[in-house]
Amino acid sequence: MKKPTFTVIAPIYNELENIPELYPRIRDVMDQTGEPWELILVDDGSSDGSTEVIRKLAENDSRVRPVIFARNFGHQIAVTAGVDYSRGEAVVIIDADLQDPPEVILDLIAKWREGFEVVYAVREEREGETWFKKITAALFYRLIHAITNVNIPLDTGDFRLMDQKVVAVMKQMREKHRFLRGMSAWVGFKQVGVNYKRKPRYAGTSKYPLKKMIQFALNAITSFSYFPLQLATYIGFIAAGLSVVAIPIIIILRLTTGTALLGQATTLVMVLFLGGVQLISLGIIGEYIGRIYDESKNRPLYIVAEAPEDENLPEC
Repeated sequence: MKKPTFTVIAPIYNELENIPELYPRIRDVMDQTGEPWELILVDDGSSDGSTEVIRKLAENDSRVRPVIFARNFGHQIAVTAGVDYSRGEAVVIIDADLQDPPEVILDLIAKWREGFEVVYAVREEREGETWFKKITAALFYRLIHAITNVNIPLDTGDFRLMDQKVVAVMKQMREKHRFLRGMSAWVGFKQVGVNYKRKPRYAGTSKYPLKKMIQFALNAITSFSYFPLQLATYIGFIAAGLSVVAIPIIIILRLTTGTALLGQATTLVMVLFLGGVQLISLGIIGEYIGRIYDESKNRPLYIVAEAPEDENLPEC
């Protein structure tokens, strides 16, 4: 089989209703390029029958290459596995829920042909999402942009195209807690955005509930910023500064009035406040230490039950 020009990666986790629509739309779009292509479907431990559908697609179309995980490892790891198995000169990452229309891939390819090495899709509109999701997403992107030293584009997800030069670097980055959109920005190269309208989910329910979104945000912040650690230091200096100012004031009031700040209530409030600050600071430090511990175990990012035979794969 001729080496593909394009690789499309779609992570799959219980997307039984979406796959029958996803495959033909990607096929029709990629056939328009006139170039050889492949579709890597990474089954992230699905339990709804998605695995069998993926196998059947691969039997009927040799361009479909299934990567079946031994269990669920998470969205970012599934995308990483797709990148590891990719063979194209350009790699496109797209979700299986069809919120990111496959037809936009042609716009990404057009920019790649102009010489850009990372082409990310910018969400101009987000149809079918709640006001809470829209507000929290907007705040998240702006917070990440403000506290990191990496220029992560606003309002972008993992829907993007990466040149093989970028993919080669990404394959060397094996950290456990992954924030791929930040990693692809960190590597540099020529990057540009393409605006598009995000559609409502075609079928099924979101695989990113609030708990997973919070964990994802923590991974993003701890992967690309020391600001939380610095914040703990700033709070410590502020508390120390207030105490330096407060001590002489309390002494003067006690000497002049004899009744200033009597009783245990004030003392208890201050102890609780400082204790809370200390525990929050320890929690922040613990988050970073936990990530160091995970990295030190050096476990594989994922375990594959079934995958196409390939050479020169990075260590999982």
